[in-house]
Amino acid sequence: MRVTPKKHLGQHFLKDLNIARQIAESLEATEPTKVLEVGPGMGVLTQFLLQNKMIDLKVVELDRESVSYLEENFPELEGRIVSGDFLKMDLTQCYEGKFCVIGNYPYNISSQIFFKVLEHKDQVPCCVGMIQKEVAERIASEPGKKAYGILSVLLQAFYDIEYLFTVHENVFDPPPKVKSAVVRLRRNSVQKLDCDEALFVKVVKTAFNQRRKMMRNSLQGFFEKGSPVLENDVFMRRPEQLGVAEFVELTNLISKCQTFT
Repeated sequence: MRVTPKKHLGQHFLKDLNIARQIAESLEATEPTKVLEVGPGMGVLTQFLLQNKMIDLKVVELDRESVSYLEENFPELEGRIVSGDFLKMDLTQCYEGKFCVIGNYPYNISSQIFFKVLEHKDQVPCCVGMIQKEVAERIASEPGKKAYGILSVLLQAFYDIEYLFTVHENVFDPPPKVKSAVVRLRRNSVQKLDCDEALFVKVVKTAFNQRRKMMRNSLQGFFEKGSPVLENDVFMRRPEQLGVAEFVELTNLISKCQTFT
């Protein structure tokens, strides 16, 4: 039995075992670790995760054909296959306590997967994923770079991010039209931002939605017309020039000046 890659699910099955081994080893699980693999497909990555006796593995798979394949070919996964949509799941039902997330993520939902991880940041100390190279560069980008954006700021607020290695198209079936890359996110020491976190997210998204403009233009909706606060030097800059700490300061400034709830 072989699973047919489904375009609507964004499936590109990894066929290079060395790459799969490298991804599994990127977790660096040298002590007992709960791990949730997203989208295992035919288990190319799964097999290496199972070889590490430190890993307590569960997998979540939306594709019923893949679930059947895993049940048939990986009897050791009995009772550990969750059939469903990772993005719609209550992750607290997968594991109690902390767990790591790993996978060869579908390109079309990779950003959503990272936002889901971010929602469960207190449960997920580490996340490893193979994603589109462009998205990997965006996540790991430093301020001032062209790739730096919403995902960069929101994820870097709570995770230290490493771009590990690039993966070429020919190691997949079917080959995607773009290169891939593997990234690793490790939870940093920040428990809570020193600002209104909901407003922080809104400020970051609003600023980058008009990233070519200075922030005095993109963020003017947060203030009364003609507010003198917009003459502050920070509003003369573009969003990609600000690091996480500066966005926190900006959020606090906006919070003090807001005239609406």
